[in-house]
Amino acid sequence: MSEPKIKNVLVTGANGYIGNAVARSFVAAGFTTYGLVRSQKSVGELAAKEIIPILGSFTDLSWVSKIENKGIIFDIIVSTTEEIGNYVPHYTNLVKLLRALAITSNKHSIRPFILFTSGCKDYGMSSYLASSPGLEPHTELSPINPPPFAVDRATYAVKIFENSDLFDACVLRPTNVFGYSSSYYSAFFSAAEEALENGVFEIKEEKETILHACHVDDCGDSYVSLALAPREKVKGECFNISSYRYETLDEISEALVKEYGIKDGVKFVDGKWPEGSRPDLVRERMVLGFSQWVESDKIRTLTGWEDKRLLFSRGMKQYRIAYEEARREGRAVDFGSLKFRE
Repeated sequence: MSEPKIKNVLVTGANGYIGNAVARSFVAAGFTTYGLVRSQKSVGELAAKEIIPILGSFTDLSWVSKIENKGIIFDIIVSTTEEIGNYVPHYTNLVKLLRALAITSNKHSIRPFILFTSGCKDYGMSSYLASSPGLEPHTELSPINPPPFAVDRATYAVKIFENSDLFDACVLRPTNVFGYSSSYYSAFFSAAEEALENGVFEIKEEKETILHACHVDDCGDSYVSLALAPREKVKGECFNISSYRYETLDEISEALVKEYGIKDGVKFVDGKWPEGSRPDLVRERMVLGFSQWVESDKIRTLTGWEDKRLLFSRGMKQYRIAYEEARREGRAVDFGSLKFRE
């Protein structure tokens, strides 16, 4: 029996929350997986997870020729980085890097496939609650209508398709992701801890707000499914990444009350936000109040990908203890310090 060809993948931002999950998924799928990081302190963290670290940046591309001289050529390149408040300059530098890497691959008769990360908030907040008549999800055919912070991302992410002279590409739009340190969903744990002290979980949002998220490991596996799919079916396409169903704010809050033992349960409070303080504009409302149902049938049909991890409300115990351990080790990011992306 002949040995299968080993494919090389590079993940930019491999020390980040989504990037690290993506890199781990490629390792598990049998790829030789490289992770691009800017900091020496991240090198050991990647190596411990069998991700081969490459120390380099988007602005100094001297490392590209160095790895070519070592015979390192990439079949797949995954972009998981963004600077949401400085998106266009970051994007411009990233595309220069992707083109430089693609030129190297082309010289070795490889046309690389770029998996480019955007986010489902590019569609904007839904006008629906779970009980709304005519409730519909966002699909890949839905109009792009981003909140102000995501306008540049929504505009520029699809411009990656303009580089078809050197590579093929697809764009991924994940929902919020959770698990381990829990990224933005750490806001739920922080709120529950405060509620435990107060004796009641008071929430200033609609109880039927639609919250659609996905475990970060399932998100990582979705990238692999696209890398393994027939290229002709996925290149030039956008794909939503979400769990098999949405949850409601009421569903999640009740699970938190049960997990934390909050004495007087949940109390939904109306009219406590100033007029004009919409959930897509106000940081404090972005996680609990941004109502959005995102359908991911397209990637499921084309690749067979499916999410396997428990929904956030159904796996509350395991997600809580993982978050608390990450916080104890200094790996959890305070919600207030996060710049918004999925």
